[in-house]
Amino acid sequence: MLEALLRLSIRHRWSVVVLTALLAAVGVFQLRRLPIDAVPDITNNQVQVNALAPSLSPFEVEKQVTFPMENALAGIPGLEYTRSLSRNGFAQVTAVFEDDVDIYFARQQVGERLREATGAMPPGVETVLGPIATGLGEVYMYTVEYEHPRGIGAEIRDGAPGWQPDGAYLTPEGARLSNDVELASYLREVQDWIIRPQLKSVKDVAGVDAIGGYVKQYHVQPDPMKLVSYGLTFADVVEALEKNNVSTGAGYVEHKGESYLVRATGRIQSIDEIETIVIGARNSVPIYVRDVIAPGGVGIGRELRTGSASENGRDVVVGTAVMLIGANSRTVAAAVDARMDDIRRSLPVDIRAKTVLNRTKLVDATIATVRRNLVEGAILVVAVLLVMLGNWRAAVICALAIPLSMLMTATGMVQGRVSGNLMSLGAIDFGLIVDGAVIIVENCLRRIAEEQHAKGRLLSLEERLAVVFDASKEVRRATAFGEAIIITVYFPILALSGVEGKMFHPMALTVIFALIAAFVLSLTFVPAMVALCIRGRVTEKDMFLVRWAKAAYAPVVRAAVRVRYVIAVAAVAAFLGAVALFGRLGQEFVPTLDEKDIAMHAMRIPSTGITQSQAMQFDVERIVSAIPEVAFTFSKTGTAELA
Repeated sequence: MLEALLRLSIRHRWSVVVLTALLAAVGVFQLRRLPIDAVPDITNNQVQVNALAPSLSPFEVEKQVTFPMENALAGIPGLEYTRSLSRNGFAQVTAVFEDDVDIYFARQQVGERLREATGAMPPGVETVLGPIATGLGEVYMYTVEYEHPRGIGAEIRDGAPGWQPDGAYLTPEGARLSNDVELASYLREVQDWIIRPQLKSVKDVAGVDAIGGYVKQYHVQPDPMKLVSYGLTFADVVEALEKNNVSTGAGYVEHKGESYLVRATGRIQSIDEIETIVIGARNSVPIYVRDVIAPGGVGIGRELRTGSASENGRDVVVGTAVMLIGANSRTVAAAVDARMDDIRRSLPVDIRAKTVLNRTKLVDATIATVRRNLVEGAILVVAVLLVMLGNWRAAVICALAIPLSMLMTATGMVQGRVSGNLMSLGAIDFGLIVDGAVIIVENCLRRIAEEQHAKGRLLSLEERLAVVFDASKEVRRATAFGEAIIITVYFPILALSGVEGKMFHPMALTVIFALIAAFVLSLTFVPAMVALCIRGRVTEKDMFLVRWAKAAYAPVVRAAVRVRYVIAVAAVAAFLGAVALFGRLGQEFVPTLDEKDIAMHAMRIPSTGITQSQAMQFDVERIVSAIPEVAFTFSKTGTAELA
């Protein structure tokens, strides 16, 4: 079979070259679609469920929310196990599935089981499925902050949106924000209603998380003594507020051939309208909300938040774009960054969205490292080929195996859903790729030179093709076995499962794709190119560097043979010394990678409140940001929306 393929490739050499060029073009197209990341994603196949129960303590959450959810999820096809956590007013259950289970099927099953579990949980508990993402899905982070906090250094324009002379902030809607809670709430409002909706429309963004600030709330704080004096309860106030914040429709009426929609607008529009809501009546005299509240009892209040965010020691909002599972992190991060440039133009005065983490920077640094190593390796291989072969055309033919194999490997990686990362691309060995091509080309040069010397003339086309075929056939079987053995070495890695499999499968598959591509090229493209390009008189002689190396090596070999026992003992001693040193060799799970950022983790006792934790985090950030080499620091404290 190999002989038939060799004969066909040499006979139809131009067709082989054209077909190889087409495959290379396909490889260029596939290379642009290749998912690029820094390291392999080792997250297991999971579905995350978040439940909100604001009125329950951790004990009640565990008993009344977490346990019913875990119970309901038991028995789903492909489910391996579940894990959970219960906090004050919050529960999270993670269902881990087998790797071959379709994530959308898993989410559908989880959703159906959760509907069954709703009846076993307290009223008002809200369950939400987490985004279709993995642990490496956080590809882009940004802070929403005031460019000039408290208006210091800002342009003051009285009555215009922005900072006012009295230190308040006037929104484009005309709201006047004066205290810290109102200012932080407006940052969260900008995040939730301006930035988030636009980022969610970016391709392959699974969700947008947020932490920090305060979700805008209007608080009504009745005075208990006033309620008692009017014979009212808190329930009466809640019921009145709910009933007076509803819009209703009544169909339409026709008049003189036209139809008019009938609707009653009952939504509350301002704080003044809240104060004028009627709670009840005594002796036909209405009792309003303003009659039962303390002074300042209606207004924007502080949310009982479970998480906060800060930057350089001040309160901000941190948003995170989460990538869809299986997407290209570099492409998604770049698309989010481009959309952020458009969003910034629509933000209110003196509010900015500052990028604090962009996965593109990390991926670009990783790819630059891999690219530099690959280019340096390719240059070194080509230089060695040129020196050893002594024929620049032969060296170019062998060197072409490198880019062509890489392009064919990219096609295999895209079709096999293997990402290009530090582990997969860094494992490619150009020496293995060009090994088969070098052997064939070198043997062809030798045989052509011998035939020309024996005949005393240049070979005809038919003679040259016959010699190329015979020379390739002589070494092809041996090199095929060698390449097959190297490929077989990587097969056990494909049998790994779990975290180990996710980590090392991309490396093994990439090397296998590259070796198969090199094997195919050495059987087809390389013999065809030799038949086309190696013409004229061919001399088979060593380059001067090789001659010098042989001259220096010969006496060393003769001396080693004379004192062979000494050499053997020295070799054994060196081996034992290397074994001893191996035990002291440092170990790393993955290659060292400069992420351009430093992650810190401030540990506190579990009972620390969110306000105290935030104050302590402010101190940490001020100290760290004072270091000259630090550009900025940002933190997330507590639990975000997506936990």
